[in-house]
Amino acid sequence: MTEFDPAPNVDDTERRWQTGTDTFDRVYDVLLGTTSPTKYTEIAELADCSPNAAKKHLERLAEMGIARANRESRPATYERNEGYLEWQEASRIATDLTVEAIIARVEALETKRAEYEAQFETTDPTAVNVFDHDSHDTIHERMTAISEWQGVIRNIRLYELARQLSQNDGHLIRA
Repeated sequence: MTEFDPAPNVDDTERRWQTGTDTFDRVYDVLLGTTSPTKYTEIAELADCSPNAAKKHLERLAEMGIARANRESRPATYERNEGYLEWQEASRIATDLTVEAIIARVEALETKRAEYEAQFETTDPTAVNVFDHDSHDTIHERMTAISEWQGVIRNIRLYELARQLSQNDGHLIRA
């Protein structure tokens, strides 16, 4: 049995980037892995490129709508645009499923959402206090349910967007 080493092997990291991945792709990959505004200099370090190259590619990604830029901060920060990722996922759903299958999935998700709303007596999962119980198991169960409920709400949004795309030849509204 081998031991787990949480520290990445630097040679493996360098090899990963050098196997046909250009600077733009590395910056793109690092950006998609960010979860909060990140200095372009940090993105450059993770993407194994110069800060100037990272900034140039991040600006291009911002123009494309893939990134959000805060040029007021010093140094400038960038973060992924969650709307872009949702659009990509909805486009994939629209390509992979029929309109009928998408509609059926939305109906099932709406039923599940209604069950959560009845269980917690609210339509807003953020309004639920999961810590108003003494039992650790109950708190854990409620936290899990709230997380799943938020996932259901997100999936309804994605599948509705996918339905619109599928019904309108890739557009949100009829062309």
